Amino acid sequence: MATLIAIPIMTGLMILQSSIISRVPLLQGTPDLLLLAVLAWTLQKRVQSAWQWCIIAAVIFTLVSALPLGAALLGYILSTGVALILRRQVWQIPILALFVAVLLGTFVSQGVSLVALRLVGDPIPILQSFNLVILPSALLNLLFAIPAFALLGDLASWLYPEELEA
Repeated sequence: MATLIAIPIMTGLMILQSSIISRVPLLQGTPDLLLLAVLAWTLQKRVQSAWQWCIIAAVIFTLVSALPLGAALLGYILSTGVALILRRQVWQIPILALFVAVLLGTFVSQGVSLVALRLVGDPIPILQSFNLVILPSALLNLLFAIPAFALLGDLASWLYPEELEA
């Protein structure tokens, strides 16, 4: 059930991201709502379907974006791996884990996208793309991280209810 609910959630987030959120950039950076959803879902302590959400989000992102095939998948998989490591190491302070995961996840996914675009021949200046795209995207992702964490925390509580002890 938790895996199936990811499809409409990620599709809705992609529609929202591509239609409204991308029209209001900070410099040239925009938040990645799918990445935020995957990271916020992964950091919930009872969640067991983080990798499935990661794959679904990456496939939906790949279908809509102009990135080379596999770039979004690699970026999302690496970001989810970082979040899972943080969930195990910093589990007592989930908000700290969230901020670190979002920051590292943004740098990883945007960095993979930059490298993939450079490999296919786009002459993108690295320093300019870091200053105009990656850093503003990281800031916007950090701003959207807390609402995403709260909403997906409620969803995780609904899908994975705690068992009452006798």
